[in-house]
Amino acid sequence: MNSRQRVKTVLEHKQADRIVVDFGSTPTTGIHVLAVENLRKYYGLSMNPVKVIEPFQMLGEIEPDLQEVLGIDVIGISPRINMFGFANENWKEFKTFWNQTVLVPGKFCTTYDKNKSILLYPQGNTEVPPSGRMPESGYFFDAIIRQQPINETALDSRDNLEEFSYITEEDLTYWDQQVLKASKTKKGIIVNFGGTAIGDIGLVPGTGLINPKGIRDVSEWYMSILMRKDYIIDVFDKQTDIAICNLHKIINILGDSKDLIDAVYICGNDFGTQNSQFCSKEDFEEIYAPFYRKVNNWIHKNTRWKTFKHSCGAVEPLIENLIRAGFDILNPVQINAEGMDSLQLKQKYNERLVFWGGGVDTQKVLAFGKPEDVKKQVKEQCEILGKDGGFVFNTVHNVQANVPVENLVAMIDMLKQINS
Repeated sequence: MNSRQRVKTVLEHKQADRIVVDFGSTPTTGIHVLAVENLRKYYGLSMNPVKVIEPFQMLGEIEPDLQEVLGIDVIGISPRINMFGFANENWKEFKTFWNQTVLVPGKFCTTYDKNKSILLYPQGNTEVPPSGRMPESGYFFDAIIRQQPINETALDSRDNLEEFSYITEEDLTYWDQQVLKASKTKKGIIVNFGGTAIGDIGLVPGTGLINPKGIRDVSEWYMSILMRKDYIIDVFDKQTDIAICNLHKIINILGDSKDLIDAVYICGNDFGTQNSQFCSKEDFEEIYAPFYRKVNNWIHKNTRWKTFKHSCGAVEPLIENLIRAGFDILNPVQINAEGMDSLQLKQKYNERLVFWGGGVDTQKVLAFGKPEDVKKQVKEQCEILGKDGGFVFNTVHNVQANVPVENLVAMIDMLKQINS
């Protein structure tokens, strides 16, 4: 099997010739730029500056030579415009707090505040307030809340839709070109078209908007789910109308190329904490499920794509709801969260849900364990989740900056051993 065949096989819940591996295909399965550089150095690869392909989390590009070393089977395609509202193009060098020289997009424009934090600006416009801050001791950006005073009588759901606009001809051409380019790799393809992330808390502050209106404070948004339920539902309804319109245009321009795509990244909104959920089943069914189902049903009716839902945390009580809402893939299996025992999940949902991620715990084992601890857990998780297909190996969320390279190598070595 080649990688493309392997991915298609496991997504159909069938056993492939080996474990499918993903690093870097989505904004929740990536590797921090520092860890990417450490891996390149360890394996003796060329040491050109790593590109920051997702500036919010400072995720690094995994080039073909490193893809080969890691045994990657999946290629991801992301939107032309990133979370800060500018394109990933016209690359320039940037020196980080941790003394790494990286490549950032040309409109990655920064200043420093009185606390020596880096400030990043929406659309590269330094004439407006910054939308992102990285503290001197940090490795990624936090959104700066720019909430305007809320007038309850004048709330307009269109204000929370500014970032969910109708697709342009430029972006249609971009998707067409990127899908064809990715297909030449003979790897599986997952695409994040954007616009379908219903209530994703990472998007609420509008980091790519010059002057975000509507409800943009994270705590205010969470309260609105209860206090302004009709408003939130109206946002989701209008947003998904736009998303489906855009998807219709995309599959028209892709033509037969749409069949090259294996999965589509729908949403990264977290519904779980370490030991509970952010909302009840009842609220999920009333507020979220109708609109997830609306998008997923349209995709399944018009394409062969599998739909991908990211949610960290203890989400087992909501998994049946996610399945009924039309999701095919859950990312990740947060194995250190309450109720997320991989063996029980595999036995209960094996033929109804693909588990993407959960190969090793990033909070403790990968970050602070010994290499032998990493190898042991990788082996155990692959044996459990990889049985009978329905599993794509990735860590529990993105690989962070200061993970010891020895632990990353231990993970990779064990994967190679399993897959040999």
